[in-house]
Order: sequence, then C-alpha cells, then structure tokens
Amino acid sequence: MALAVAAVAGAAVLSSCALPGMLLAAPVATPAPASGEVPAGLTRYYTQVLAWGPCLPFADEAGEQELFGQPGLECARMTVPLDYAAPEGRTAEIAVLRAGGGQARLGSLVLNPGGPGGSGMEMAAAYASLSDGPFDIVGFDPRGVGSSTPAIDCTTDAEWDAQRAESERDLVAAGPAAAEERARLQMERCVERSGGLDVLATSGTRDVARDLDVLRAALGDEKLNYLGFSYGTRIGSTYAELFPQNVRAMVLDGAVDPTETTAESTVAQMAGFQGAFDAYAAACTQQADCPLGTDPSRATAEFQALTRPLLDRQAPVADGRSLSYGDATTAVIASLYSPVSWPGLTAGLAALRAGDGTPLMQVADAYLGRGADGRYGNETEARMIINCLDGDRITDPAQGLEIARQARSAAPFIDPGLPLVEGARDTCALLPVTPTSEPHLPQVEGLPTTMVISTTGDPATPYQAGVDLAAALGARLVTVEGTRHGAAFGGNECVDTAVVDYLVNLALPAEGVRCVFPDA
Repeated sequence: MALAVAAVAGAAVLSSCALPGMLLAAPVATPAPASGEVPAGLTRYYTQVLAWGPCLPFADEAGEQELFGQPGLECARMTVPLDYAAPEGRTAEIAVLRAGGGQARLGSLVLNPGGPGGSGMEMAAAYASLSDGPFDIVGFDPRGVGSSTPAIDCTTDAEWDAQRAESERDLVAAGPAAAEERARLQMERCVERSGGLDVLATSGTRDVARDLDVLRAALGDEKLNYLGFSYGTRIGSTYAELFPQNVRAMVLDGAVDPTETTAESTVAQMAGFQGAFDAYAAACTQQADCPLGTDPSRATAEFQALTRPLLDRQAPVADGRSLSYGDATTAVIASLYSPVSWPGLTAGLAALRAGDGTPLMQVADAYLGRGADGRYGNETEARMIINCLDGDRITDPAQGLEIARQARSAAPFIDPGLPLVEGARDTCALLPVTPTSEPHLPQVEGLPTTMVISTTGDPATPYQAGVDLAAALGARLVTVEGTRHGAAFGGNECVDTAVVDYLVNLALPAEGVRCVFPDA
C-alpha cells in the first residue's frame, strides 16, 4: 500500500497538556480476565523476563538522545522468532521503551504512531507524562524498524542524498529499462543490507501483531490496551483478528481500511492530499502575501508554476545542497497533515518564490528522517518493504501505470507535467517474497467493542476508511470534523474526553458522536 504516513501523526498529537490529569482523576474499571493461552511452540518467548535498563544506549541521533534521556524511562530488548512458523530458528530483537515502571493499576497502554516505519519508542517517550495516570506508557519499534534488529536497510546516507538530488526529468528520459534496473538494484541492496531475504519476508504486519502479543505477555498484562495511529490501526486491526480474546481496550485513529486494494488506497490517499491542499490554499489565499495568489481556484496552477521549474533548475539550500522537485513536493505533502504546519508551508513557498529552497528542504529532511549530521533513519525503507508484504502484489506494469495515472489525476497539484514511465516494474514487484496479508474483511469473533476515530478531512487515511474499519470490527465510530491526520490527544476536548473515558472506564461514547476542530 502506498501510504505516505509518517510519525508526523504522532508528533502532531503529543501536545496535549491536560491529559495526564484527566487520566489520573478518572475512576478505574476492572479488566476482564484473559484466556492466558500461549500459542504452541512459543512458551519461551511468552514467558521471557525483560531486562529493563537505561534508554540512552538505544538512541542513535540527537533528538532521540534528548527524548530517551528523560528520567523515569526504561528500555529493554524482547526476543521473538524471526519466522513464527519456525520458532526454533533465527530470532529478532524488538526494542521496547516504558514509562511508569510497571506498577500502573491498569497495566500498560501500548502506542504506535504509524508509518509503516514509525518508532513507537519515540512516541512513548514523548507521551511519558501520561504515565502519571493508571497506565504505564509503552512503545516498541516494530520488527525491522528503528532500534529493533535486524533492521531493514536498503540505502546508504550518500545514496539517499544522491537520489534526492536527481532530476525527475532525467529519470523519465532514461526510460523503462533503466527504471526497472534501478528498482532491481534497490531490491538486491535491501536483501543484502537487511541481513537476508528471510528478514524482509517476515517484516509484514501479521508478524508485527504476533510480536505485540508476545509483548503483552512479557509486560505481564492479561489483556492488551492499545492506541494506534494511521498504519498503527493496521497493526491494531490485525491483532484484533489474530487475538480478539486478548483485547481489553483498543483505539484506532486515522484508520487504514483492511479491505482496500493497493489501487483503491493509493488513489483515495492522493485525493485526500488534494483535498487538504485545497483547504490549505483556501486559507492561504485569504492573506495578501500568500505565495499562491489570492484566488483559491487558481492555487493548483500557481503551485505548479512555482514548483515545476525545479525540474530544470533546482533551488539552492543553505548547506550547499539543492532543492529538487521531489523534495519540494515531499515537503508540501508533509505539511498537509495538520493545519499546525500551514504557516510554515506558506513561509517555505514564499522562500522558494524568492529563490531559496532551504525551508522546504528542512521539512523534507525531517519527513525522510535525515538528521543535521546527514544520517538517515530507516523509516522510509521500512515503509516500502512493509507495504510490499501487506498489499496485493502489482506485478503487471500496465496495472501499475494505470494506478499511477489515476493517482496523478486525483492529485493534480503534484503533477510534474512529465510523462509517466511505461513498462517498468517497481521494487515490490521484483522482491521475491510472498505477501503475508491481502485485502480482506477481518474476522474478529469475540472482540470487545473497540473505538475507531476518523476525520472528515484526513489527507493520508481518508474518512471513509475509518467508517469501513469500524463496521468491519463492530467498533464505535467517533467522527471528527477537520483537516488533519490523527485527532486523539490533539487538544480537542471532545475527542480526548471520549478516548480517556473509554481507555480507563471502558465507557464507549454515544452512537453517532461528532467532534469538531476549529479548522472544520
């Protein structure tokens, strides 16, 4: 699935300061007993004792060092089988972060920020203050991601910088044979640098959900409490299908529809980003200094006129690099996740109009995980591989071309005006593994009623996906009116109260509840 979702969702929803008190003051419901069953052959994993210690050794960049150095955090590595069909074989190590010390009266609340490829450890560290309530706050880096090992790795830092600087016009001119050879080389590098084909073949969400159940047991929790954003909703719905009897409470925000095909989700997401761009443009063009002019009906054309020249002449950046068309559009997409980012987008576009690519490059760097030292995380690589394992495989170049045509039509603001490359397969099509999931309706008999939050103007996971997921899980749907990706703990009292009351008391909101953000 071509999800553009990143940990931005998590970062955007971490700003609520009122929540710890709300959690602490709320009355406590008694958890229901769990089945306590351990899947055959997995006893040594389910009964392992985690060796908690300092988190700083898990930090590999400046931002993580600041987060992981907070008092009250502890980290550990959890062992899981690389292949659950061969539990006596090769193993993986899942990196886990906890705030709260394991003494919370309702056990753990496990978080995932999305991606695929987002770091649950970083999210839990950012949410650490919530451990003052009835939950320990726990985050894990899914297999292949972040501090978990073996890690998915396809591209060196130097290769990343070189790829981002390439001209899209030159890539199109090189033709389909060159495009497929690039994809083949990337596939081979992913296999080699990640530690083997078996690492990639077991990176899908069904294996992540199995890891999550091992984590539940290793934390000493009879039942799982889970809050997942964006792709984290796929982890949650997959867990609900595999282990419905082990769920106490589950909130899924910014939902991925498990029944959607790759084509459907890609086109729907591109339409969602066009809608978010139109909403941004409507607000921007009310300002006299908007770099897109004053007529919202011409905003797409004005944006194309501003960015398409980058195809031939890239904009200088303060550190000596140059802003490509691809980096510019990446920065814009990253800025459309929430209205909080719109002022920065306006400033970046204004700078580009003045010939300076620095502000947009900084946003693109953050989105792609490039630190100030030039080192990249592996979120983008992990996202690609995990989506390869989770989606229906597109091996016919003609079908891939048609999806690309529909996506471009759905989001004309990022249409570069270049022809599409015909006849080339992508990295997923060339990766010699069998997907471990496919679009389907989850079977969740025995699952307690959970909560799904879906936002009407969500660009990355459009509203209907949440409606469909809630129906598939028999969940209570909370509709949020606004333009943003992820609503829980984003400062909206209506949403946050519903989430807290459910997580703590298992009290579901009324049927048909709607919450409104000011930008709606």
